[in-house]
Amino acid sequence: MKKVGTIIILLLIVVFGYSGFVYLDYRHNNAVSDAAFVKSDSITILSFKVAGKVIMMSKNEGQSVKKGEILAKIDDVDFINAKNQISNTIKATIKSKESLEIKLQRISNELNLNEKIAKNNISSYKQKMQAVYLSINANKTKLKKLSIDEVRYKKMLEKKLISKNIYEKISTSKNALNDMILSQEKTYDATKSNLKNVKNFLKLSIVKKMQTKEIQKSIESLALKIKSMQDRLQEIKNKISYCKIYAPFDGKIAKKFINQDRIISIGYPVYSLVNPKDLHIEVLLSEKKLNGVKVGNDVTIKIDALENKKFRGKVQSILPTSASTFSLVPRDIASGEFTKLDQRFTIRVSLDDTKGLLTGMSANIAIKRTK
Repeated sequence: MKKVGTIIILLLIVVFGYSGFVYLDYRHNNAVSDAAFVKSDSITILSFKVAGKVIMMSKNEGQSVKKGEILAKIDDVDFINAKNQISNTIKATIKSKESLEIKLQRISNELNLNEKIAKNNISSYKQKMQAVYLSINANKTKLKKLSIDEVRYKKMLEKKLISKNIYEKISTSKNALNDMILSQEKTYDATKSNLKNVKNFLKLSIVKKMQTKEIQKSIESLALKIKSMQDRLQEIKNKISYCKIYAPFDGKIAKKFINQDRIISIGYPVYSLVNPKDLHIEVLLSEKKLNGVKVGNDVTIKIDALENKKFRGKVQSILPTSASTFSLVPRDIASGEFTKLDQRFTIRVSLDDTKGLLTGMSANIAIKRTK
């Protein structure tokens, strides 16, 4: 009996010794931590870029969504009415601008034509006046000669040196030439008057042409107004598009912050969306355990909520600063009072499989050390 008890004690010592050896060997070859959690980079807070009354909420917490699916909607009737109003105003302003452009084109063409005609008439009248003026001077020279001949022929007629018929012929020619000169002088005066009228008409055309600049300014002003309203219209169209929230990726609703018929402000959270496939493990590892832990090392993960399943992964990154570096209340060691604390560093672990995992789950991990 005493011998059996001794054997049992020896067996227990061997078992516990072996278990202790396995445990110590496991701890020596693996960096172990239970400060590990399932994390996601694809947790997104969805909100509206406009304020208003929420008239549609299509999903509840835990439901799956597809990329591009409408998740919520704000009442956009006021924006639509504003869009229709400014669209009608733009159309009316464009018509006014087109009407002024047609008017400007018509007036410009008319003034250009009138200016061209007036300049041609001025040139024509000047040439005509020059020709009449020269003709009058030539005829006056002839008239002067005929007047001298008439006096001479009259004396010859009194002495009966010529016939009366010859004298009357000279007198008739003189009178006819005098009448012609009078007619030419009237023509010259009339042409001069016409020239003056045409010059006045040309000046008026030039003045009217200057007035077309005012029409051009009005057209430019309307163009700026149209551009401003079009910018405003685009802004309203953007706001109408902001009245709907679309799923940015395939995922699940992690949290629903509000219910339908709620009046909310810009940026107020509506949904929290998570991508269940974009998961990783975030580990807080003691600095004492960092020896041999490198990027690419194999990792074994046990999830508290999934006791019978192991997950595999690899060390993706090791953050270069400790978790306490960015603490809101940093440690003050300036006074010389210092208590050494075990610092923890954040290790990011990629997963080979994410099936069954949920963001926020706790985990135990073992990182294979590199020798």
